[in-house]
Amino acid sequence: MRFEGSAIYRVKAVAEMFDVSVNTIYRAIESGELDALKLGTGKGTLRIPGGALNAYVEKCSQAAYEAFVTGDESASADDQEIGEVA
Repeated sequence: MRFEGSAIYRVKAVAEMFDVSVNTIYRAIESGELDALKLGTGKGTLRIPGGALNAYVEKCSQAAYEAFVTGDESASADDQEIGEVA
């Protein structure tokens, strides 16, 4: 899955593309795993650059590789504690 680097995506659209809840995407942003832009003042709105999505997919792919191919399950241990499936 590759995203156009110059495109900007809404949180809901990203959640739908990854088939996860919107809250999962917000958690990834809050934890620093996924970069996002805050637009506006106050509460504002979040948008996710395509380049950040490409980096996130690569990071998730690498973690999955390490967890399932090399047997290093420490990469997926954090997700299992939260109730997420790697």
